[in-house]
Amino acid sequence: MASEDVPLRTAAAAPATRSARPASRRGPRRPQHVVILTGLSGAGKTAAAKLFEDIGYTVVDNLPGELLPSLAELVSSDRERFAKVAIVLDVRAGDAPVALAAMRGALEGRGIRPQVVFLEARDEVLIRRFSETRHRHPLGDRRGIASSVAAERRLLEPVREEADVILDTSDLSLRELRERIFTELGNAPEPDRLAVQLISFGYKFGIPLEADLVFDVRFMTNPYYVPELRQLSGLTEAVRRYVLEQPIARRFLEHVEAFLEFAIPAYVAEGKSRLTIAIGCTGGYHRSIVIAEELAAWLTERDLGSVAVFHRELERG
Repeated sequence: MASEDVPLRTAAAAPATRSARPASRRGPRRPQHVVILTGLSGAGKTAAAKLFEDIGYTVVDNLPGELLPSLAELVSSDRERFAKVAIVLDVRAGDAPVALAAMRGALEGRGIRPQVVFLEARDEVLIRRFSETRHRHPLGDRRGIASSVAAERRLLEPVREEADVILDTSDLSLRELRERIFTELGNAPEPDRLAVQLISFGYKFGIPLEADLVFDVRFMTNPYYVPELRQLSGLTEAVRRYVLEQPIARRFLEHVEAFLEFAIPAYVAEGKSRLTIAIGCTGGYHRSIVIAEELAAWLTERDLGSVAVFHRELERG
């Protein structure tokens, strides 16, 4: 069925890295997993849907909103056949927030807790993708692409707020998108638990759109200016030791850990199911990676929720 077929930035084949990985033990696989894939037009839903197909999901795209309750009934009635389902739901369904609420309610009423994945990208990236492919925006009219993108972002804000996972695809290759999605599949939030994602990034490349909390670690001494460390990432022991041996780094971690120990239970009490924490340094290759890894290990040890880590700039080094 038709959908926005706007490609993500392609990347040459490269060896696997630790750019995306789960940081906590995963429980047994659930017998049925339903994903609602939503987000902005041009953000990569078509590419993501194909990735789900590749790993055995039944993908349903561009279904009218009126038929969603019937789909929920079908999915729940044959759980062996529909063990893995991905439903693409966006502005083409009509009133997207109402359609999402109806679909989610119909599934949960049948004992199925769907995982909602929201894809987005920066405005200039979305505009460029539509200009390059010459596809029509679903809300396209005489206002032009920029106005259509802005209108869709407003319309989908309630959907974004309800999402379990938010992914900014602005700078992701297709392979990186696959890694992010596969990582998140094992981190669906549990009732009364928070799914925490840590993203290390470089300020020179922009703050991640999906971040709920942003911490700046550029005040720490930069390993970049140590010749023998410049080419090494924050995943190496030499860089890790250089950063963590700074007293100011340890004090920073103590402050952030105290804040998270206080804030995470409060987020859960307010009904929040996900928390994305971005850690930034200048280039996103040294300090931010070290601090993100340390916080991931601490969160996992404290068992404050499922934890995943993504190092956005790791392949830029």
